[in-house]
Amino acid sequence: MSDTSESTDAAGTDAAGDPDASADADAAAVDAEEVRHVADLARVRLDDDEVDAFADQFAEILEYFEALDDVPEAEREEELVNVMRADEVREGLSQEDALANAAETEDGFFKGPKVS
Repeated sequence: MSDTSESTDAAGTDAAGDPDASADADAAAVDAEEVRHVADLARVRLDDDEVDAFADQFAEILEYFEALDDVPEAEREEELVNVMRADEVREGLSQEDALANAAETEDGFFKGPKVS
């Protein structure tokens, strides 16, 4: 985890004396068994050192997600507006005009390479 986190004592309180801070840190922590489970799902073999490193990294990622709880919800809904133009029927290309620049044609259609 990051070096900026406050340390906790044996009683489970942080440096400021808040017992809930330790509980929050423990709840966000990812244990080695969870890392091994994710690695197994991904079919990746990890050494014990790698498991510990990934546990720390996963815990940091979860802390970032917890920061999303602090984002206020929008109180108003945007009015939906259709930004597409209205469909208009217009004259299209003739078959001859459409095929005019084709490298190869056959029976009035585009001809492409064979796909095996």
